[in-house]
Amino acid sequence: MADLILSPNLDHADDFYADLLTAHEGLEQADSEALNARLILVLANHIGDNGVLKQALDAAALKQE
Repeated sequence: MADLILSPNLDHADDFYADLLTAHEGLEQADSEALNARLILVLANHIGDNGVLKQALDAAALKQE
């Protein structure tokens, strides 16, 4: 099992963020949430490692507390 990378690891992060915002433009909240859910599933499939995905879930849950 690989370890989840939590340090900055995205080239051109600002460009990705801008693309993400653009993808959500004009969407109702429910459609925006559905887009996020589909994106999560696409990226989870790309990662393909349940251990890494569990680490990601745990890391994201910590941010909510």
